[in-house]
Amino acid sequence: MGKIGLKQKNKKCGSAARKGFIMRKFCIGFITVILLASVFFALKNGFLPDKEENKEYLRIHIRADSNDEADRNVKYKVKDAVVSYLAKDIPDLTSKEEAENYLKRNLKNIEKVADDVLSENGLDYKCSARLGEEEFPTRVYDGFCLKSGYYDALILELGSGEGNNWWCVVYPPFCFTSAPVKYEYKSKIIEIIKDFKAKRGK
Repeated sequence: MGKIGLKQKNKKCGSAARKGFIMRKFCIGFITVILLASVFFALKNGFLPDKEENKEYLRIHIRADSNDEADRNVKYKVKDAVVSYLAKDIPDLTSKEEAENYLKRNLKNIEKVADDVLSENGLDYKCSARLGEEEFPTRVYDGFCLKSGYYDALILELGSGEGNNWWCVVYPPFCFTSAPVKYEYKSKIIEIIKDFKAKRGK
């Protein structure tokens, strides 16, 4: 290959490298814009609580016995039964302290609700219920953002508790409405969020 051919080849390689560099810069810039927009959306439509604000919330955490299909399925049946039981009273409570006291008084009842479901589904292990501090991932409830961190929680361990988790919020009662259809449920969640933010002076 002659000198002219080499120069043309090098020129093409240099042009391709520049295009690749520009494309990488564009991709990085695009991702940065998306991340900034996500943060802005969270701040505008909800809020990101700090460690002190985490103490204002009471979460619920249900662990399956294992990730076998039967254990996963019964976890959701237990969730439905426990949420139905708590939904009778939790929405009427006006503070996290009231919710904690209610749960302390009803831990045995909650265990029985879960145990009945386990027994009805032919499983011989039991549910252990307690209040404690647990780590949760970031979750968004209709624009209301709770970032990852440690929260006080109602913890239900089914059997060994080594399976996957289901989690939500007990107080404010984002997960405890009795709305019969989806759009009513979403409207109720938004109402709860607005009321709670108003109480906090947001």
